[in-house]
Amino acid sequence: MAKQRHPSFVCQECGAVYNRWKGKCEACGGWNTIVEESGSASPMAGPAATRPSRAKGRIFPLEGLSGETKEAPRTPSGIAELDRVTGGGFVHGSIILLGGDPGIGKSTLLMQASAALANRGERVAYISGEEAVAQVRLRAERLGLGQAPVELASETNVEDIIATLSQGRPPALAIIDSIQTMWTETVESAPGTVTQVRGSAQALIRFAKTTGTAVILVGHVTKDGQIAGPRVVEHMVDAVVSFEGDTGHHFRILRAVKNRFGPTDEIGVFEMSDQGLREVPNPSELFLAGRDMATAGTAVFAGMEGTRPLLVEIQALVAPSSLGTPRRAVVGWDQSRLSMVLAVLEAHGGLKLGMHDVYLNVAGGLRITEPAADLAAAAALVSSLSGNALPPDTVYFGEMGLSGAIRPVAQEQARLKEAAKLGFSSAVSPQPRIDKSKGSKSERLPLATSSIGHITDLVAGIAARRRKAS
Repeated sequence: MAKQRHPSFVCQECGAVYNRWKGKCEACGGWNTIVEESGSASPMAGPAATRPSRAKGRIFPLEGLSGETKEAPRTPSGIAELDRVTGGGFVHGSIILLGGDPGIGKSTLLMQASAALANRGERVAYISGEEAVAQVRLRAERLGLGQAPVELASETNVEDIIATLSQGRPPALAIIDSIQTMWTETVESAPGTVTQVRGSAQALIRFAKTTGTAVILVGHVTKDGQIAGPRVVEHMVDAVVSFEGDTGHHFRILRAVKNRFGPTDEIGVFEMSDQGLREVPNPSELFLAGRDMATAGTAVFAGMEGTRPLLVEIQALVAPSSLGTPRRAVVGWDQSRLSMVLAVLEAHGGLKLGMHDVYLNVAGGLRITEPAADLAAAAALVSSLSGNALPPDTVYFGEMGLSGAIRPVAQEQARLKEAAKLGFSSAVSPQPRIDKSKGSKSERLPLATSSIGHITDLVAGIAARRRKAS
């Protein structure tokens, strides 16, 4: 007698499994996200379920850490910014999960990358589960890539896709747009559910590992910016790349969140144009274009994104508030980081910000995550409160402690060289670390620097500049 299978209830946001229905998921806190799925959709529905059972395990050899190592073979995409994020190109047999908001340019970027590979003689397959072949061709013609020898198909069955791609020479790159539309026959649930997404991803991963084809899975993004579907898929793939940007701006940021074969802190900058996405080799000029140098409340931050130095303008507005609880709004930076900087300015800088609305914005839509932006944000806030514009040829960077001390940051030379290349003549930075191994000799800096050790030095310097101007 066959064993009776009981239905399971799976959260469509995080993949948590329950034995009965619940209104709220205890794992992620989502409401009405738990859906009943068939009990046959078990994790053993893949190839492990078809293998014959063995009474004893197979003994395999164990090796040590020492031995011959080889660099993972890569296929450059032909787009320098994309290769920067992936670590030099697509690794053979790797799986990349690409996420981004609707209309941000994911399909455009993948179409340009696939056309560049196909024009070099590589076999590239573009499988669309959302659009017909004619729609994909219209996009290619609009981008001027209609003559590229890219293989197109509109299919959602994973078994049919793998059987088709296995014919002839293995593709160098296969694009699946999107993973939420795929379904596999081994799972009895609707496409887009957690079990279907996981089963489809497992089948495509097995195909990539056995044939050496690099596979890119396109993932939808939820309202909070997370890739829709189970989080377990992010652990299954080799790299997770997010395509960020604002539809109100004409440039996009490609950022690696996870990468087993390359760095995770690199970014690629693209500009949206009529001919598709255009690479921006020097994004600092783009982020600083059109800035008002004579306005109070703006400071230029010399930051680092991976190995690339990046200059961006930080704008602040401090205005008297008529509300009992003043507003604190920030775009492109961490809200809690802004609260900490305001608290330090009040406690150690002698500023009264409790009755003022504070707005902070990173110009251009870029999101900054490193703590080295504390000093630039503080300078913009002090400048806006005092009404005194900062020197237009000065950059700021440094981490601020709760005691008001300005702490040194990494890669100071790279930041200063980028600022000097763009015409800046001075920098306000933390006091450099003393390297005992090199003695008292200091490395020559590419521009004049003003080292400060405490936040009071910054406030006093801006106040002195105001008195000198008056």
